[in-house]
Amino acid sequence: LVVFFLLTLLRTRWEEQRYEEEGIGSSYLFRIDEDAIIDATKVGNLARFINHSCNPNCYAKIITVESQKKIVIYSRQPIGVDEEITYDYKFPIEETKIPCLCGEVTCRGTLN
Repeated sequence: LVVFFLLTLLRTRWEEQRYEEEGIGSSYLFRIDEDAIIDATKVGNLARFINHSCNPNCYAKIITVESQKKIVIYSRQPIGVDEEITYDYKFPIEETKIPCLCGEVTCRGTLN
């Protein structure tokens, strides 16, 4: 276990769309199932700043603790003191592509 997301809000798809219409974007939203989205845009811990990589050293997993869903980041390998913590965001495939800037040799070129 590297870190867990400290979050307080569950949002619906309607709320996600409203955020985007307000120009806030969805940089800190994490979908936990078909209907629920965890929002760390305004409230959360350092886990919300973990960057994407096409060759990540961690992975995200959704677990249930006392009937509440939590997002936990686990290490795939030993991580050095000065090494950046990353995971694959696994964004859904969409027509409008979001460029990936991870810089990995194996980079897919887009986040989605």
